[in-house]
Amino acid sequence: MGLPTALLLAKGGFRVKGYDIDTDKIQLLQNHILPFEEKGLETLFQEASKNFSVSEILEPSDVFIITVPTPLSDDKSCEMSYINSAIQKVKHVLRDGNLVVLESTVSPGTTTSIVKPILDETQKQYLLSYVSEKAIPGNTIYEMQHNHRIIGGIDQESAEKTKEIYAHFVESPIHLTDTTTAETVKLLENTYRDVNIALANEIAKRLAIQNIDAWEAIRLANFHPRVNLHQPGPGVGGHCIPIDPWFLSSDDTPLMKQSRIINDSMPRYVVGLAESLIKEKKNPIVVLLGVSYKGDVDDDRESPSYTIKKICEQKEMKVRLYDPNIKGNPEVLTDLSIATKDADCLILITDHSIFPDIDPLSITNMCQKNIVDTRDMIDSEKWSDAGFNVKVLGT
Repeated sequence: MGLPTALLLAKGGFRVKGYDIDTDKIQLLQNHILPFEEKGLETLFQEASKNFSVSEILEPSDVFIITVPTPLSDDKSCEMSYINSAIQKVKHVLRDGNLVVLESTVSPGTTTSIVKPILDETQKQYLLSYVSEKAIPGNTIYEMQHNHRIIGGIDQESAEKTKEIYAHFVESPIHLTDTTTAETVKLLENTYRDVNIALANEIAKRLAIQNIDAWEAIRLANFHPRVNLHQPGPGVGGHCIPIDPWFLSSDDTPLMKQSRIINDSMPRYVVGLAESLIKEKKNPIVVLLGVSYKGDVDDDRESPSYTIKKICEQKEMKVRLYDPNIKGNPEVLTDLSIATKDADCLILITDHSIFPDIDPLSITNMCQKNIVDTRDMIDSEKWSDAGFNVKVLGT
């Protein structure tokens, strides 16, 4: 989220300098090349260019916004090394009156218990706040401007100053609170979604046993004015939902933990569906349709496809990855005819909008014609008529 935030602020009239330790990313931006694809980002980059620059050297500034990653550690806690490194760098250039904003997703209390003590070592008078960022790949620029924002300050002055800055590009309401509440809100949002998805996955597995179409049942149940069931799927990907609930969960939150376990179990369940179609063939070739964790984007962070690939290989299956949205990864094929050659089973993982348009009659080079649809995207009757054995998750 660092680059879109920087560009939105630059477009809003601020002079913004982006700092990163990734020299390749810095060189790309200096050559006016974006390091990733996102709808509207190219236009925003051009509009903000006169006020935006990048550097490998962190220089003194009036405002520092920290957007470093916070991956999951081995013990399921928040890995703090990137934040600690960033705060240490800011500490060395901090001046009286500066504002420091943390946007990275963290455990509740991080801003006051970890960030503030480090900055206090400078004995400077500074402002400090936490901003809960929220935007989805494929619609990031729009959501960063139109989603409600939660800003938490260590004091009222910090919160108000941060709001004043973000109001230059956030068009929806901005809500002020304390830092710990703001940190918690981000975790609550993604924990809610994770728990809801886990319920949908449990429903899908249960209804499949009874030959009930879970997709149809969920669709009809959602007509109830107070019901909002999510969709089942092959697992949860991205950098938020599979990770954030762990930052909030503890021994006294069994529902949160169990939801993570359920969603993490779905890749193995999906492989089981494929095995039921392939049956006894030795070393079958399986093609995973989709590597992105979400439809119509090129973001493969925490994608269930990689977990499914690993499980298949443990079962001595040969796996090919196909995704026309993933560029520059030699492991991922972008030509469907090459991916399906002599294959025994297709597993549709990602809900790319192009996948329902695949003509099953055009796939003539498979050894066995099997397909598992984990997103309820294909026309099952059409694929069956083309000679495929079809298994849809949740049916």
